[in-house]
Amino acid sequence: MLRYLTAGESHGRALVVVVEGLPAGLEITVDDIGGELARRRLGYGRGPRQRFEQDQVAFVGGVRHGRTLGSPVAIEIGNSEWLRSDKWHAEMSPAPGATEAPLHAVRPGHADLAGMQKYGFTDARDVLERASARETAARVAAGAMAKKLLAHLGVTVISHVVQMGAARATAGLRPTPADLAAIDANEVRCFDPAASAAMIAEVEAAAKEGDSLGGVVEVLAYGVPVGLGSHVHWDRKIDAALAQAVMSIQAIKAVEIGDGFDLAGRRGSEAHDAILWDAAANGGAGDYRRTSDRAGGTEGGITTGALLVVRAAMKPLATLNRPTLQTVDVVTKEATVSFKERTDVTAVPAAGVVAETMVALVLAVEAQRKFGGDTVAEFARNAEAFRATLP
Repeated sequence: MLRYLTAGESHGRALVVVVEGLPAGLEITVDDIGGELARRRLGYGRGPRQRFEQDQVAFVGGVRHGRTLGSPVAIEIGNSEWLRSDKWHAEMSPAPGATEAPLHAVRPGHADLAGMQKYGFTDARDVLERASARETAARVAAGAMAKKLLAHLGVTVISHVVQMGAARATAGLRPTPADLAAIDANEVRCFDPAASAAMIAEVEAAAKEGDSLGGVVEVLAYGVPVGLGSHVHWDRKIDAALAQAVMSIQAIKAVEIGDGFDLAGRRGSEAHDAILWDAAANGGAGDYRRTSDRAGGTEGGITTGALLVVRAAMKPLATLNRPTLQTVDVVTKEATVSFKERTDVTAVPAAGVVAETMVALVLAVEAQRKFGGDTVAEFARNAEAFRATLP
């Protein structure tokens, strides 16, 4: 079974991810992973760290001559800022000692206070370094491999920004995999040119006031086979797994599949996808078709073979360039304002890339569960054999 585990802190020496369960023979290179990590740094409104941060990728195990071996794959993502800075060598040293600059003014909207209370810490850095969204770089590295695996099933996962602040893209305007390069070239990763300009204006207005901005991203998975997930147990339902995975991304506060929240305001006659038999499909063999995609590609916890649609809402970043959020010093108990770590105005464009990753990982996990196989060839062959049994 495919699974993964990340480790490392935001300003530590490196992030590490171990991916277990990948079949042997999956072609993967450092450049493949580096390309996905570069996409994670995209987006108007990102801070200076994205401009000079370089993700130094290295395979530590599980890959030989550009192919997986079937053993766990270990990937290290070196932190170039740590390498250049004596400050972080001392601040994040694993050797016994103490910091000279503990952080006591906990930040509202972050894991600082709750994490310190849970683990008995008095320095917020003991929490924030791991809670940081920098951790998602390790997930993106794992997701690059999941996307490679899914490609053998004809599955492509893309994302785009559909809202930033008050600016919204035209409802229902959805890109295809062929549009991904154009989306990544857009400053806010939006497929709607008019909405893109409005989003940039929103970012500029927030930046001028030292504030931050949230938004909504949409992930689209094309070519997903029918039958991933299951109706038989709560923790096997594909939509539940997708919701958990996407909600686990830092600052994501809501997730919907298909028309999601909007379905709650409709009558049943307008909320479901009618099913038809298309006798001309599959070269005349016929296939089932749905007349709409309100369910977002899942029914009863199982993928239907239709376009998979997942949207995620990201709250405005809680660290502001103009620290004004009231808080308390945990040592003196005096009122103060939250401290400022280097921050972005918005990270919504990057959140789309991370959400792609989480959707791809869930689909890869369920595809491995469904089709199995010790090699990529066996995995693809099993999937093809399953498809041949369908009407």
